[in-house]
Amino acid sequence: MHLLFDPLFQVPLAVGLLASLLLPLLGCLLHAREEWLATLGIAHITAAVQLLGAALQWPLLVSGGIGAIAAVIGKYSFSQQGNLGYGLLMLIGWAILYLVAANSSLGESLAHALSDGQIFLVGKEQLIAIIVVAIPFLICLPWWSRRLLRARFFVGYEQANKLAAWRWHGSFDVLAALLLAFSTASLGLMASFALVLLPAWAVFTWTNTWRNALIFSVLLGVSSYLVAFIIALQYDQPFAPVQVSVLLVMAILLRSVMPLMLRGNFK
Repeated sequence: MHLLFDPLFQVPLAVGLLASLLLPLLGCLLHAREEWLATLGIAHITAAVQLLGAALQWPLLVSGGIGAIAAVIGKYSFSQQGNLGYGLLMLIGWAILYLVAANSSLGESLAHALSDGQIFLVGKEQLIAIIVVAIPFLICLPWWSRRLLRARFFVGYEQANKLAAWRWHGSFDVLAALLLAFSTASLGLMASFALVLLPAWAVFTWTNTWRNALIFSVLLGVSSYLVAFIIALQYDQPFAPVQVSVLLVMAILLRSVMPLMLRGNFK
């Protein structure tokens, strides 16, 4: 536990805490929209562009921004294909990621860092990048929640009332892609995807309000991150596999045990 307070790891800890707080919130919205698979495609595209940016010595904010725009364009281009389109997006990003790695001076080491996570090596640039996204994301969250949920459960409402729906759908997609870009650069691709997918999956079956779903998803994401951070640091393990393993165990237990506990309380 003392490792959490080591000055050497304060910035990495802060970056990961912000990501583990924001990604489960994003996951709840994506689950509600049935777009959680899009996360994997977007993360691969942003990782590929960031690797290209690193090879060209671009700042993280620049490469992350370009990657987010490319990912959103790709998402809308394949949106009519549904989950197949998101799968194609993932394959395109994966191919570009490793082709850039194989043909740059950075080699595959940085590609593996993007895939496996490099949380212990992140610095102030990553912290600034994720703060830049966190502030507008949290400000927009209540505004998005009302409108995106209404669009999901009352299909046709926006068109019938001639609402400028592009404002909330577009802003959500752009900030979601930026968040995934900067989280992937720190936590790793699969760890970021797990924080989007698993907390919402674990709590949606037994929470009875949207607010509770958001709260419990965040609690699960943050607690799993802290446990994984300590284990990976203490035992010198790669962060992303530890994060995914810890979150899987906690999510499965929570999804299994909480409904039983709630049924017991009602008897």
